[in-house]
Amino acid sequence: MPFEFQGKHVTVAGLGVSGVPAAKVLHGLGARVTVVNDGADERARAQAAELEALGITVRLGDGDTLPDGTELIVTAPGWKPTKPLFTAAGQAGVPVWGDVELAWRLRRPDSAPWLAVTGTNGKTTTVQMLASILKAAGLRTAAVGNIGVSLLDAVTGEEEYDVLAVELSSYQLHWAPSLRAHSAAVLNLAPDHLDWHGSMEAYAADKGRIYEGNRVACVYNVADKATEDLVREADVEEGCRAIGFTLGSPAPSQLGVVDGILVDRAFVENRHKNAQELAEVSDVNPPAPHNIANALAAAALARAFGVPAAAVRDGLRAFTPDAHRIAHVADVDGVAYVDDSKATNTHAAEASLAAYESIVWIAGGLAKGATFDELVAGAAKRLRGAVLIGADRALIREALTRHAPEVPVVDLDRTDTGAMLQAVQEARRLARPGDTVLLAPACASMDMFTNYNQRGDAFARAVRELGA
Repeated sequence: MPFEFQGKHVTVAGLGVSGVPAAKVLHGLGARVTVVNDGADERARAQAAELEALGITVRLGDGDTLPDGTELIVTAPGWKPTKPLFTAAGQAGVPVWGDVELAWRLRRPDSAPWLAVTGTNGKTTTVQMLASILKAAGLRTAAVGNIGVSLLDAVTGEEEYDVLAVELSSYQLHWAPSLRAHSAAVLNLAPDHLDWHGSMEAYAADKGRIYEGNRVACVYNVADKATEDLVREADVEEGCRAIGFTLGSPAPSQLGVVDGILVDRAFVENRHKNAQELAEVSDVNPPAPHNIANALAAAALARAFGVPAAAVRDGLRAFTPDAHRIAHVADVDGVAYVDDSKATNTHAAEASLAAYESIVWIAGGLAKGATFDELVAGAAKRLRGAVLIGADRALIREALTRHAPEVPVVDLDRTDTGAMLQAVQEARRLARPGDTVLLAPACASMDMFTNYNQRGDAFARAVRELGA
């Protein structure tokens, strides 16, 4: 039965990017909306004033108390399941949805199907690649969800779509029990956000929700068995297929790489004998191994939707990655300088380090509970040197001492705005022609910078100063 919002008491938990549009949509549907928010800073007060002008009740500074009469909570995705608000809701039998669940429930009967993507790393790039491929096929689409257009805007707005490319975080999936995608992919699984989920098992289970009820394809990473395990555990529609992607030669029902060509052995006739060429590795920008994997996952979802092979090639050629994702900044004195500030965890940094042969590595920041032994041990043979910055740099230095003791390390004990310039200057001193100076911090940025974008911009500025 569709949820009837008219006259219902709905509490929206959290202002911000998802809470404000959710409150407005619910108010427009006739719900009696109360917004609760932990903080009461200037931004929150401005957002509250905007909502109160519409007749929406807002409580600032109290996100823990369940408002009287609440019949439904719609929460911002980042609010932890352990918050007292949700404990009280559970005791009162009040359901809790996220903004993704709300968007799913508000779809029109003839609305566009969802091709959904999650994973520890690579989600945004893969969804953007997927949208580019779908557009190359002449389809009306948008990259939505944890990226680009708001899902609520996409399903309630006037623009019509043929299909949506949807990025979903583990937080969003946790609060989206009814979601049923056309096809979905889990790109990879590595420890992340465990403080929020409570355990690796709970984190993986929330990622795995993306496969529930899939109609056509569950796309998994052949190199990451945990993703295939999630497919096996999922309750899907009759006829839905498990489709793997691999950087090696593909088996039947897989996409992979043969002699520099991306090939499909899943969505072809007689897949045991035949394969369809999709694109060349050189069509992927940049052609780093993890990005080729992203391209294969995007291609698998597009092919599951019936997109022709030529559109995969054209879409990949048209795709331009966002800034700070393994972006080549400049060559200075025969040394390449690459900005992968988006590599905010060890799994992302591992993929980045694997893309180059001889590296001066700039790393460090907030570790978020991570350990670095496995990362350093795997990359040791590629390291020409390392320059460490940030609050938790000692953890990386200790891992380097254990697993790469011959690698020269510069430890910068400063967090001022000039630290990145000095880091780049030290990296230049260690580098030789043919090397790559790689910013792949394996850590969050908030100890020194507002976000990873600001960190990457600081790196690029410092590199340009070298070139000048």
